[in-house]
Amino acid sequence: MTETLITKNDRIAGGLIGLLVGDALGVPYEFHPPGDLPLADKVEMTPPAGFRRAHVGVPPGTWSDDGAQALVLLDSLLAQGRLDLEHFAHGLTRWLHHGFFAVNNSVFDIGAQTSTAINRLMQGIPAELSGPSEESRNGNGSLMRVLPLVLWHQGPDDELAYLAGRQSLPTHGHPRSQVACAQYCLWARRLLEGQSSPWSSAADTLRSLGAVFPIAEINLVLDDDNRQRCGGSGYVLDCLWSAREAVEATGSYEDCVRRAILFGHDTDTTAAVAGGIAGLMYGRDGIPSRWRAALRGQDHLLPLLNAIG
Repeated sequence: MTETLITKNDRIAGGLIGLLVGDALGVPYEFHPPGDLPLADKVEMTPPAGFRRAHVGVPPGTWSDDGAQALVLLDSLLAQGRLDLEHFAHGLTRWLHHGFFAVNNSVFDIGAQTSTAINRLMQGIPAELSGPSEESRNGNGSLMRVLPLVLWHQGPDDELAYLAGRQSLPTHGHPRSQVACAQYCLWARRLLEGQSSPWSSAADTLRSLGAVFPIAEINLVLDDDNRQRCGGSGYVLDCLWSAREAVEATGSYEDCVRRAILFGHDTDTTAAVAGGIAGLMYGRDGIPSRWRAALRGQDHLLPLLNAIG
């Protein structure tokens, strides 16, 4: 399928599947520095023989907390017809404690900040306030799940950006995480619109939203010096810019998510964030069929795809 023939529905399906496939592909390589990883063409759902994989016992093709929380968000948006933070937060607690939208209801990975936030939710703290808001608490846990908002949302850009920031609040309350989520969503929307320079166009829109987000945080998120610090870590700006680098340095979904994984460290999340964008770019059929076929948990996925498609 050539890019000119990719329909919007193909891109939407590609975005969601691309996030989940990228997440699942990155799971066994998590926590490894770049020098410990296989060569790019050996990065598969099942790592090469002898590789010391992360999450031993998790079957190949299983998405992690990234994919599960993205599906929780999409399910909440579809069920409520709006971003309802308390409903979404309840879904997050169901994920952690009951495996809601986890493959086989098995939760095997959670970020420390998200764990803290969900414990606060369980203590009765409102979802708007439960996410730690210190500057040091800017992990990538809200960025990894936000893409479904773009796939569902039909309103104007400023509303999309505002809601992207809002969905961060239950787990990541600092403005930096909110702004990173907003830029990511605007970037994804520009791809859906067929913009030739989607990141730059999104950044222009974000810069106009000083009434929504602190200007200093907008400038920090968009600072081009972030490109020199890409390292695949769990820091929200590193994750966003590592994903951008993986997308812009490659010409296919397969090469993109492998490039994201080769940054090392938080491989599943970098590949999920990059894979969602690459899925929008190349469409469902641009994702290798062997990876789509290997993706577990598709009984969770298909009803949601049908609802938004």
